[in-house]
Amino acid sequence: MMETGILPACAKDMAKYAAMPKLAGDREALYTSIKAETDKLRTLVDKKPHDLREEAGYLCDTVKPQMAALRALVDKAEGL
Repeated sequence: MMETGILPACAKDMAKYAAMPKLAGDREALYTSIKAETDKLRTLVDKKPHDLREEAGYLCDTVKPQMAALRALVDKAEGL
C-alpha cells in the first residue's frame, strides 16, 4: 500500500510545487520521513522470526508500533 499508493501520491503532490518549491511548506521533509519510516517497517517485517509464537510477539511488540508511527505521518500528510 505504501509503495503503490501513498508514496506515489506524495511524489505527485510534490511535483505540483516544482516551479515554486517554497510553496511546498513542510511537504518534502514529511514525505521524506514517510519514505524512511516505510523502509524501516519493511526491514522490521523482513526480520520477523519464523517460530509462530515468537513471530506473534515480534509483530505485536516491534512491527505494530512502527506501523503506528508510519500511520501518524501519513495522517499528517493527508491533512496538507
